[in-house]
Amino acid sequence: MTKPTSRALSLSATLLTATVALYTALVAFGNITDFGTNQQFVRHVLAMDTTFKDDDLMWRAVTSKGLQDAAYVAIIAWETVAALVLLAGTWFWIRRDEDRARRVSTYGLLMLMLLFGGGFIAIGGEWFAMWQSGDWNGLDAATRVFVFSGIVLIVQYLPFGRTPGGTD
Repeated sequence: MTKPTSRALSLSATLLTATVALYTALVAFGNITDFGTNQQFVRHVLAMDTTFKDDDLMWRAVTSKGLQDAAYVAIIAWETVAALVLLAGTWFWIRRDEDRARRVSTYGLLMLMLLFGGGFIAIGGEWFAMWQSGDWNGLDAATRVFVFSGIVLIVQYLPFGRTPGGTD
């Protein structure tokens, strides 16, 4: 018999994974259907045109619109794949295939943590000095997604009422 704690944690993992999947799908959909809005965001961050323009940092700026747009398309593709992976993970949670659900969801959550943590917080925030911009600073939003994804990842790996031998 499944313990109540196990059912509650499994439901929590399912719903949290579904929420992140929905969020990511909506972000990707928004970036595809309203391409220009966040395209401008990416262009300004990479161009570093709203930073303090410190000569010691400005050599990092990417001013080629082609490279800027390629980066933006790569971001959208990554978000889209992450959303699909998380949707698959949600499906496995719903089917109560916990091992597969945990594995697949972990891949999707790590994809988001890499994008928002490594891409937006580290590269955008520090390398391209996005933190200096009053207009094009996405660090708060990136941090929210990074933390939320991390919390969902932790919930997925809580012991679902099982003993070390794998029996309930």
